[in-house]
Amino acid sequence: MKKAILGTKVGMTQIFGDDGVLVPVTVLQAGPCYVTQIKTVENDGYSAVQVGFVDKKEKIVTKDASGKKEIRNRHGVTKAEKGHFAKAGVTSKRYVREFKFDNASDYKLADEIKADIFSAGDKVDATAITKGKGFQGTIKRFGQHRGPMTHGSKFHRHQGSNGACSSPSRVFKGKGMPGQMGHVKATVQNLEVVRVDVENNLLLIKGSVPGPKKSLITIRESVKVTN
Repeated sequence: MKKAILGTKVGMTQIFGDDGVLVPVTVLQAGPCYVTQIKTVENDGYSAVQVGFVDKKEKIVTKDASGKKEIRNRHGVTKAEKGHFAKAGVTSKRYVREFKFDNASDYKLADEIKADIFSAGDKVDATAITKGKGFQGTIKRFGQHRGPMTHGSKFHRHQGSNGACSSPSRVFKGKGMPGQMGHVKATVQNLEVVRVDVENNLLLIKGSVPGPKKSLITIRESVKVTN
């Protein structure tokens, strides 16, 4: 892998291609990302590039007149994180991820990675946390059939039989059951980059990308390029 970047999901829209065909696209705010650490085989046992994305406020601890601590920006950057970013020469970042680039040795601390590393026609893989749907039944979660809705039936949206009664007298592993739906890590492969807005660091990708708006998206060059 030689190209990857972090971004956030802006939303969906549609544009006309050069051939006049209407194309649905997902707009991603891709970068700018900054190199915060270089992992080497000698020091870390592997080669990779650590990048940071989106500025993060600092945690501020003060004391009132009675000596009681007051914390502002409780989820802000910690003292250890602040030192890590200062060593790299960049501002504190909210998201930090590693990419195992083939050319990791070519990068330097504080190098900027922008959307222009991709171009129209590139194939990419997008990884994100999908939308959470909460606790759902099997009809919505797995698309199972419902029961009769009339003639005195008391079986409507129940999942039906879970297994045989006497043999094997248990429910098999993997049986579709009600439970938490969504909010899992998912990757959509072989998405096409339709357009790149270099000035605003925007990527327009054909089709849908997992995750809700404003969520973190990891965009890598595709590992299974297909036509």
